[in-house]
Amino acid sequence: MCVRVCVSCPLDAGNGTWDWATNIGRVDVSETVGISTGIAARYATAVFDLAKEGKKIAALEKDVDALEAAMADSADLKTLLTSPLYSRDEQGAAIAAVSKKMKLSPTTNNVLALMASKRRLFVLPQLVATLRDQIAGHKGEVTAEVTSAKALTKAQADKLAKTLKAQVGADVKIKATVDEAIIGGLIVKVGSKMIDTSIKSKLNALQNTMKEVG
Repeated sequence: MCVRVCVSCPLDAGNGTWDWATNIGRVDVSETVGISTGIAARYATAVFDLAKEGKKIAALEKDVDALEAAMADSADLKTLLTSPLYSRDEQGAAIAAVSKKMKLSPTTNNVLALMASKRRLFVLPQLVATLRDQIAGHKGEVTAEVTSAKALTKAQADKLAKTLKAQVGADVKIKATVDEAIIGGLIVKVGSKMIDTSIKSKLNALQNTMKEVG
């Protein structure tokens, strides 16, 4: 999904709602990833709880998918989230325009507006990742991060999900990425477990073995 960011639109950051987040500490972009993850987790928990209470988990999952795709595809959006050159108002106006174009739910739209007003949009990647884990847990799923040299077909993804389900004992949602550098095979990460069957990994192992022999 391609998202163009416009910074000339008027800011609409909500009407004073979302008071639950007003006491979250201020953090600069330069602070540690751990702190960013903590801030994102607090936002994510609040958003998830609201969606759950309103029986809007399906809508929230759709928003998460859309935001993840947009961050992967749009350099403009990545710049908006992290660049200190944008003013608070410019960030708010731009993210409001993005939210409207993507037709995000009111809950997601409100939290993005709040994050912009607090200059915390830089934690959006962590927020999306945390929400995905929370949604998966709610549905009794686990997420498998799968890296392949070329895009998996739906049939391949479905077969892999079925195979992993038999191993982990839960429904598995495939989060696929492409990295041509692995040459072939797969790198699969489920929780703390990783299975690396890539050709690159095997070549590296062979190279190390040859060094030991030499």
